[in-house]
Amino acid sequence: MRHQLVIVGAGPRGTGVLERLAANAPGLYEGPGLDIHLVDPHPPGGGRIWRQAQSPLLWMNSHAEDVTMYTDETVTMEGPVREGPTLHQWAGLDARTFPDRRIQGRYLRHVYERALADLPPGVTVHHHPRRALRIGGPREGRQRVWLEGLERPLLADLVILAVGHLDAELDPEQTRLAEYAREHGLVHLPPDFTADSDLSALEPGEPVLVRGFGLAFVDLMVLLTEGRGGRYEGDTYIPSGREPVLHVGSRRGVPYHSKIGYDWTGDRPPLPRFFGPAEVDGLLARPGGFDFRRDVWPLVEKELGFAHYHRLFTAHPGRTAMAWADFEEKYAVADGPAEIRALVAAAVPDPADRLDLAALDHPLDGVRYASHDDLQAGLRAYIETDLDRRHDPEHSPDLGVFLGLLSVYGQLVRLGDIGPWWHGFFSYLASGPPGPRLRQMLALSRAGLLRFVGAGMTVTAEDGLFRATSPTVPGSSVTARALVEARLPAPAVGRARDSLLRELRADGAAETPDGLLRVDPGDGRILDGAGRPHPRRFALGPYTDNRAPGAFTRPRTGGPAFRQNDATARAVLSFLRAPHVKELPR
Repeated sequence: MRHQLVIVGAGPRGTGVLERLAANAPGLYEGPGLDIHLVDPHPPGGGRIWRQAQSPLLWMNSHAEDVTMYTDETVTMEGPVREGPTLHQWAGLDARTFPDRRIQGRYLRHVYERALADLPPGVTVHHHPRRALRIGGPREGRQRVWLEGLERPLLADLVILAVGHLDAELDPEQTRLAEYAREHGLVHLPPDFTADSDLSALEPGEPVLVRGFGLAFVDLMVLLTEGRGGRYEGDTYIPSGREPVLHVGSRRGVPYHSKIGYDWTGDRPPLPRFFGPAEVDGLLARPGGFDFRRDVWPLVEKELGFAHYHRLFTAHPGRTAMAWADFEEKYAVADGPAEIRALVAAAVPDPADRLDLAALDHPLDGVRYASHDDLQAGLRAYIETDLDRRHDPEHSPDLGVFLGLLSVYGQLVRLGDIGPWWHGFFSYLASGPPGPRLRQMLALSRAGLLRFVGAGMTVTAEDGLFRATSPTVPGSSVTARALVEARLPAPAVGRARDSLLRELRADGAAETPDGLLRVDPGDGRILDGAGRPHPRRFALGPYTDNRAPGAFTRPRTGGPAFRQNDATARAVLSFLRAPHVKELPR
C-alpha cells in the first residue's frame, strides 16, 4: 500500500519542506510508493503572497542577491546540503535589484519544479487547488483531511501544516471601530495582506487615517499613488489627482529603517558569542522557566553590542580609544548594562558611535512638536538621515548589528513563544523597505499626499468620524472618514478565520498565552495540552511558537527555517519507513 502525506500550504514553506523531502528521501526512505498531496488554492511555489496575479508595482524588500531557497554548509541540520541559485543568479538580475514579487513567485515555482524532479522514483506529488477545512482521525491511525467542495476526505499517514499568514477575526477594538463605521457610513479596512484589500472605497483627495508604518503601509502607499496613475520624476511626485491623503502613525511613529545599501568588507564578527546554543540550553533547563526581558534580553543586547563594536573597532579604529583586544576582554566580563555603558564611554569617544537599542526602538520618545507642519519637517529630516546613514559604509557597525540580529533570531527560535515584541523589533531594524521606497515617502510628503501623525498613535470614533491623536503633537488631532489598519493580522490560532486551525484547536491542540500553536521544537509535531506531540501532525510557520524570520533567507546565514524544514522532513520519512507505523521515536 502506498503511503500518503498531506502538506497543507504550497507556498514558500511548503515548497521548502518538499525540497527537504527530495534531498533526504534517497537516504531515508525505502518503503513502498509515496503520494504527497499539496493542498493550496494558490499555485505551488509562490502560494498566496508571491502569486503572479498581483501588481508589478509591489516589490520584495530584499536585494535579489539576498534571497535563496537552497541550503548551504552554514545550515545546522542532519540532512544533505543541496545548493542552488539565489534569486539574482536564477533570474539574471543585478544583484542589488529589488525585484517585484511576481519574479520571486517565478523563482519559487522553479524551486518547486526542481524539488519535483529530485524526488526518487515511486514518489508522486498531487496538487489540490482547494482549501483544507479540517483534520480528523485517531492519534494512532490514518488522518482525514477534508477539502472545500469535496465530500470525501484525503486519507493521510501524516499531515504537515505549512499555511503561512492567515486572515484573522477582528480584535475587540477593531470590532468596535468596524461597527462604528457601519453605523455612520465610514470606511474601516482591517489588517490584511494589502494586495488583497479592496481599496476602491478610499476616495481621491479625501483624508485617510493609516495605523501601521511597516511593510504593509509601503504596499498601501504604492497602490494608492503609482497604482492610481501617479509617477515620480526624480525626487518629485506628479499626482494623477486620484490619490487620497494618507495620515500615517504607529507605536514608534516612524517607518522601518531602510535596507542597508552597501556590501560587507573585512572580517565578520564571530557569532554567536554571548548568545548561542549553550545559553539557550541554560534557559530551557531552568525549572521555573524564563522571562524574556529579565533573562533573555540582556544576553541579546550584549550579543548585538558585541557585533556592533567588533565592526567599529576593526573597520573604524580611528574612532576608538582602546585596542580591540583590550575592549573585548573587558566587554566579556562586564556585568550588567551599567558596566558596559561605562566601558563604552571610555572606549568610544563619540556618542554617535555607541549602540543604544532603547533609543533605536523609541526614536520619538520625549520628542514634541508645536504643530503638525513642524512634525512633517522633523520626520522628513529623520528619514533623510536614516537614508544617508544606511547607505554610507562609514556607519558599517549598523551592518554588524544586522548580522547580529540574524544570529540572535537563529537562537531565539529554540525558545518557543517569546511574545510579539521581538519580531516587530527585528523587522523594524533588519527587514525594512528598500531605500527607494523611503525616498518616495519623502516625495509624497513634500507633495502633501503623505502626512505623519506621530508616535503612540491612538484612534477613537466620535462625532461621526475617526480621530487620530499622538503625544508627539500635544493637543492636536486629525479626523477622517476612513481608517486603514496597515499590518498583517496577528498569527493567533484562536482568532484565525481559517476553519482548519479553529478545528485543530477544538481537537485539543495546545497554544501559548499569545495564541500560537505549540509544537515540538525538535521536529514541529503539534503538541496537546499535556505537552504530548501528535505522532501524525506537524506544523511549521508564523502561527507556531517555533516561528522563524522567513521561509527564505540570505545565503550563508544559517537559515533557521531551512533547519526546521529539514528536521520535519527527516522525521516524516523516518516515520513512514518504520514497520507497523506508530509513534515517532523520541
